[in-house]
This record gives sequence, C-alpha cells and structure tokens, in this order.
Amino acid sequence: MSSASTPFTSPWHLAQRCQRMNPSAIREILKLTEQPGVYSLAGGLPSAETFPVEAMQEAVNRVLAESPREALQYATSEGYAPLREWVSAQMRANGVDAPPERVLITNGSQQGLDLVGKVLLDAGSTVAVEAPTYLGAMQAFTPNEPVYASVAGDALGPLPEAVAALQPRGGSGVRFMYVLPNFQNPTGRVIPAERRDALVEAAQRAGVPLLEDNPYGDLWYDEAPPAPLAARWAEGTIYLGSFSKVLAPGLRLGYVIAPEPVHSKLVQAKQAADLHTGSFAQRVVHQVIKDGFLDRHIPTIRDRYRTQRDAMVAALREQLPAGSEWQAPSGGMFVWVRLPAGCDALALLPRAVEAGVAYVPGSAFYAQAPDARTLRLSFVTLTPAQITDAIGRLGRVLREHLGAPEPQTAP
Repeated sequence: MSSASTPFTSPWHLAQRCQRMNPSAIREILKLTEQPGVYSLAGGLPSAETFPVEAMQEAVNRVLAESPREALQYATSEGYAPLREWVSAQMRANGVDAPPERVLITNGSQQGLDLVGKVLLDAGSTVAVEAPTYLGAMQAFTPNEPVYASVAGDALGPLPEAVAALQPRGGSGVRFMYVLPNFQNPTGRVIPAERRDALVEAAQRAGVPLLEDNPYGDLWYDEAPPAPLAARWAEGTIYLGSFSKVLAPGLRLGYVIAPEPVHSKLVQAKQAADLHTGSFAQRVVHQVIKDGFLDRHIPTIRDRYRTQRDAMVAALREQLPAGSEWQAPSGGMFVWVRLPAGCDALALLPRAVEAGVAYVPGSAFYAQAPDARTLRLSFVTLTPAQITDAIGRLGRVLREHLGAPEPQTAP
C-alpha cells in the first residue's frame, strides 16, 4: 500500500501535563513584530546597545588564556565558586544572609522558577500570585499542575490583608507566594518599604513562604529600591536574581538563594535538569564583574532607560485618549496602561500592528479574571524619536476605535 493512502498515526503519547502547556503570548506577539515597519513595544528585551561587548571580549580572551581546560570542562552543579562568593557578598551588602553554600547558579532566573516549581509543587497545590503577575512564572509553574490564587493589590503592591487571608501550605493549601517587589513585570511598580514590612508580617502570620524574583532591581532611575523581602524573612524567602538585564540575556545566567532544606533539593533538581550551568559563561561573567565593573556599567543603562521612559510618558500624555490610565515607573523596563471603557487590548492588537506598532495585551498576565483593558509597553529597545512615533500610531488606533478627537497640539 502506498504511503499516500495510509493515514498517519503518531506513535508518541504526550503526558497529560502537556495539555496545560501553552506558548508564551509574548513570544507569539514578537513574531508579528518581524513584519517590516512595525515598532515593537512588546518584548521585555534589554537594549542591545547596553551589552558590554568589549569587556566580554577581554574576559573571554583572559579565561581562555588562564584556565581553558577548566572553563571547557564539566563542573559542580552549585556553580563556579568565585561567582557564588561574589553573589553572596552583593546580597550581604543588601542585608540578606546568603552564604556562598546557599547560592545556586542557574541558566537564567527562569530556570530558577522551573526548579522551584518542581521542588515545591504537587498537583493540586496552590501558588499565590499577584494580579497581574509575570507570565513566564506561570509558564514555569503550570506543568506541575498547581492551582493559582490571585492576591488583590493596589499601586503599592499586594494588599497585606489579602496575603494574611491565604491558607497555609498543608494539603492543597498555598505552598508559596510569588512576588516581584522591584519594578514589576508587567506593571513597573515598586513595593515601598512600609508595604514590604506589612507584606512579610502578613505572610509570616499566614504561614506562607515567599518566592522573591528580582531581575530589575538595579534598573532604578531616581533612588534605589528598599531592602529585599529576603532581608526581612530569610528563612521564609527564596530569592531569584539575574545577570540578564545588567549584562546580556544571551549568557543565560541567574541564581537562586534558598534556605535549607530547599537549597539541597534545588541542587538535586538542577543535577537532573542539566548537571550544571555552563562553566565557560560563569567564568567569563565573573571575570567581567569581579573588579567593580557593574558599578560603572549599570549607571549608563539607567541613564539610557530613563531618557526612553521620559519619552514614552510624554508621548502617552499627549497621544492617548481621555480615560486612559498609567503611571510613570521609577525603574525597570515597562509602562502598564489601562485603556478607556470600550477598549479590548487583545482585540485591538491586529489593528495596532497594521498601523505599525505592537504591544502585549495585559490579559496574558492574569491567572484569573483578566482585565481586557490593560496592556504592557516596553520602552527600552527604541530611540526616543521612535517611541514618540510608535505611541502616536497607537493613539490614532485608539482614537479611531473610540471616535475620540485628535489631541490638542501646542501653537
């Protein structure tokens, strides 16, 4: 019988958990931005203009000259010891008790999320998340088949009374609460010190540990954010950090700081996943940062992003129709916008792309009860002039949809 007449039957049987796996809405939207003439305000990508290419080249040459065999060989699962010591010293400077033996180097903080999910979640156990929250975290947790509990919040972060009302970890109760205190993805807000104190106190009262994710904490524009949650409750907090936003995301280097016995189980999960993070990348990064390079480099990123932030906020103020809401972020990479009544950000996205601008609909960032009027804008990959043009195009799409008048221009 010819193959053309034989129906194809796959021999592969996918695990049930695969039914809960879905493509990233952001990654799918990024495909739209590949169309010529489209300004992307969608991806959470750091500006490639900030990548320290020369410093990296020098570090690569030195590593290959001084320790080529070690850099290209298998290594310990916990990570390169000098890099772990550097992380430990940085955390101690921020008030966090993080000895090197509790630092685990990961393939980006995204792997940290995946490992935490594997170690702490059973099918049916509950993860508390902010509303909205980082989409990638839910993607990492979801294959472990948890249930999500959305924690109410305001412009200052999760409401302490909502955290205090969470049910503790026993049975199907809350295993942990995932929170981004600094310049949150997607909203850009930072939790002030007083709210952090109240949040930690409420979590302690409820018996709910915290998973603190901090990829954006160094990207402040006006003043440094308050001390981490882990500085307030070391034994009840797992802390995630990343080199992606301050060096380069292609290196895929992050770290997890966890109390025992969680740390030892994370190491075992890491061993099963990939044995260890790449030795070469770890040594190169340590070579770059060991002598204070980041203290000189990060301020240049802040200056660049602050200018782009200002351009976006000015354009939003001028171009978006009445009834639109947003706050100028004091750090990070994103502006969170709530559109006027009658707007659905997801439904309007094709019209925006046709007009030459892309964004991420905010509904992707909610575990439950999504707000269809919200959207996330990233301002760090375009020039101020491009940002102004992009927001102008978005404003025209919204005004046409609402039948709103053109903005008033100064004479």
